[in-house]
Amino acid sequence: MFVTRPDIRPATIEVLVDDRPVRVPEGASAAAALLVAGIAASRTTPVGAAPRLPYCLMGVCFDCLAEIDGVPNRQACMVTVAPGMRIAPQQGAREARP
Repeated sequence: MFVTRPDIRPATIEVLVDDRPVRVPEGASAAAALLVAGIAASRTTPVGAAPRLPYCLMGVCFDCLAEIDGVPNRQACMVTVAPGMRIAPQQGAREARP
């Protein structure tokens, strides 16, 4: 899709995606980290368990909901990665927080 110029190497950081270390460009979104890691689905729907992938990547569609650093229902496309961040696909419905 996109090719990085060989003379420009962006800084990368390491995050954990589904408990696997993955190196992603600094400033990338958590949704991009899921895609780089080759995750089949960033979440499954609460009814029917249909797999969903990041779709709009700009915070409109909510298909990229994931668990980030232990917090469920985060829009992964709106969260910038940080070193050591833990990103996990979200399976089904999560408990509502009071």
